[in-house]
Amino acid sequence: MGYIHYLLIFLTFVISIFAGFFMIPQIMNFCQAKKLYDIPNERKMHKNAIPRLGGISFMPSMLLSFLLALVVMDKMTGEEHVTISLWTCTFFISLVLIYGVGLVDDIIGLGAKTKFVVQIAAATLMPLSGLYINNLYGFMGIHNIPFLAGAVLTVFIIVFIDNAINLIDGIDGLAGGLSLLALAGFLLCFMREGILTYSILIAGLMGVLVPYLYFNILGDPAKNRKIFMGDSGSLTLGFILGFLFVKFSMVNQNVMAFHKDGLILSITMLIVPTFDVVRVVILRILHRRHLFQADKNHIHHKLMRMGLSQHQALGIIIAVAIGFTVLNALITLAFDLNLTYTLIIDIILFILFNQIIDAKIRRRGSVIFE
Repeated sequence: MGYIHYLLIFLTFVISIFAGFFMIPQIMNFCQAKKLYDIPNERKMHKNAIPRLGGISFMPSMLLSFLLALVVMDKMTGEEHVTISLWTCTFFISLVLIYGVGLVDDIIGLGAKTKFVVQIAAATLMPLSGLYINNLYGFMGIHNIPFLAGAVLTVFIIVFIDNAINLIDGIDGLAGGLSLLALAGFLLCFMREGILTYSILIAGLMGVLVPYLYFNILGDPAKNRKIFMGDSGSLTLGFILGFLFVKFSMVNQNVMAFHKDGLILSITMLIVPTFDVVRVVILRILHRRHLFQADKNHIHHKLMRMGLSQHQALGIIIAVAIGFTVLNALITLAFDLNLTYTLIIDIILFILFNQIIDAKIRRRGSVIFE
């Protein structure tokens, strides 16, 4: 990438920040006028009714900044900087489906089964357009995989990541913070490969997360200056992250050169939310709970049972996510360790981290599983 491309990416990021700071206060005023609030209950952490439509701003800000940045750069250079592929078009169709179902759920409510069906339908469009995981990079000794296996795996991964981001959206800043961190990682990866289209789209989504996190973490609910992203936000973020996971993991020499770290880097970006969902699902199975029954057993719930505040729990989880990123980068670059062994190390460390939390919860006299 040349300096003009870096300028385009930065410009997209900045425009999206300004768009978010303009749109989100309007959304909060709209929610107040229409009484569209997230109402507290025994499972939720907040004590006040909070506007829940912050995620509405994500896709418009991302696309607006994307288009404006292209117009500015076109005027500056007179060159075409971005080409739109079939994958990109299919991605936007799927994204509109996910964004729409999240928006409807935030406003009037939808059943979990309805949302799940739409997620599967949106994810299925990806392999049908030719975008699917076709290589496991030596995981368990497996490299190339056939289309059918890759297509099923692709749909599963996108839906799984989409729900992982949705489920971890339990305290201020957590889903947004983890998503911002993951997007920053993917941005560096796509910039390394010189893929401009996805780099500027990622920058656009990162930009709007800055004002969202400002109002979500620092906003005052008493002054109607606090907002949640809702399903329109968490499902949109999760779907985009799932798409980026597949996009960067797929081996396609026509798009980017093969890198043996493609899959492990994609996994690393999302270790905390995905590992935590797997842990919670296993616990629900062991305790014979319904898999889709909401509970208070995610990592942020456990940290708060230790006596931490929401902001302290957020800081620890973000630090853990950064720690896994640094660790896997060192393992991959310095030791050239096989993907299988790297994941085993990650799993062991995540289990140990949870065991330490459980021990501290026991010392406080609290229950481990609720």
